[in-house]
Amino acid sequence: MHTTLEKANRAIAAALQTGSELGLKPLTVAILDPGGHLISLQRQDGSSTLRPQIAIAKASGALAMGVSSRLIGEMAGERPTFIASLGPISPHGIVPAAGGVIIAAEDGTALGAIGVTGDTSDNDEICAFAGIAAIK
Repeated sequence: MHTTLEKANRAIAAALQTGSELGLKPLTVAILDPGGHLISLQRQDGSSTLRPQIAIAKASGALAMGVSSRLIGEMAGERPTFIASLGPISPHGIVPAAGGVIIAAEDGTALGAIGVTGDTSDNDEICAFAGIAAIK
């Protein structure tokens, strides 16, 4: 079982649809495979220029640490030097803010990750979960 391009695009479509339904700012959504390689990325019209890198870094950080980017943000409050040191050694960076979520199989195996950015981190995460729900 893995995250195919078709599933990735379906997850992105669901995340973007949720953002539109909630009236959010333009979003960018990235899907990575378990090794942290980009499968698919889409950015809505009006999404700012750094958003692709932020979406990828949210997803990549989740995969690298084995927890959501929200939890990485909480860890940053407790261990700021440690979390800050991860960015330079992570191939795609790490953004310690909600919106990066691991896509997991029923047994917990990581199938990839989704990263969403563009609105508040809480709203980004809502859209990330909607994307995952669309492919479960």
